[in-house]
Amino acid sequence: MTGYGDLAPELARLLPAGRLRVNEPMARHTSFGIGGPADLLVEPENRGELEVCLAFAAEHGMPVTVIGLGTNLLVRDGGCRGLVIKMTGLGELSELPGDDGRRIRAGGGAPLAEVAAFAARRGMSGLEFASGIPGSLGGAVVMNAGAYGGEMADVVEECAILEAGGRRLRLTASDLAFGYRRSSIGDRQLVVEAVLRLRTGSPAAIRERMEEYRRRRQERQPLDQRSAGSVFRRPEGHFAGALIEEAGLRGLRVGDAQVSTRHAGFIVNVGAATARDVLALMDRIRQTVRELRGVELEPELRIVGVDAG
Repeated sequence: MTGYGDLAPELARLLPAGRLRVNEPMARHTSFGIGGPADLLVEPENRGELEVCLAFAAEHGMPVTVIGLGTNLLVRDGGCRGLVIKMTGLGELSELPGDDGRRIRAGGGAPLAEVAAFAARRGMSGLEFASGIPGSLGGAVVMNAGAYGGEMADVVEECAILEAGGRRLRLTASDLAFGYRRSSIGDRQLVVEAVLRLRTGSPAAIRERMEEYRRRRQERQPLDQRSAGSVFRRPEGHFAGALIEEAGLRGLRVGDAQVSTRHAGFIVNVGAATARDVLALMDRIRQTVRELRGVELEPELRIVGVDAG
């Protein structure tokens, strides 16, 4: 065992059998298929287990990394020290009663596409844009995910937060200070639940819009290859993919990391790409666009972990 792995037996005694994984390759938990080992990885099934994990990490001074479905994420080749908490076990969904509008309560680990489908079946409109966005609801709230003119800021009413130190918070939409692909939620704050306010719509019309968005993604994005979604934020007045295309970088490759030939805003893993390959390719892209257009591209990817020794 390495890093904090020697604490595994003690943590395992506090959790149901089989919940804890030691020296777990993070490549198994990212859409990129990239990432070195986590010392310890737990996928809690409820808030009680989550609180046990956070308390244990705090007691032992252990770093905590929180992930959802592993999209929009690049894990470095040395992996993650300490404890990785994978939130996908917290995925409950329910419609809230009341005559003050249409609302959904959803666990932070719920896949965003499942939340959108849940809403569609009940004739609740406003989440159509999210139907094809990979990743969890919690991650979508943290980064204010959006597409096709919609974003999470349009629908989030409030969310429940659990801080790494154990404090619980309930934040309203105004507290979350949503901006373009950002919110006020910090790295050591976990979204365990969100309440979404939607509006009444025709189930048939909702499904039609969702199908149209699905077709657009299928045509324009490399959905059949391993990637982490859009690599760079949209610069003001520009589109990152268009800038990369204009710079002649479509298809540029470092190792097995390649600028997608279908959409230049994506980097795809065409074989056994490493995080080092991806980061080197990102640097090449940023440098070229900066020199040619004077525009600084900023990563949209969340990059975690340590380099390989």
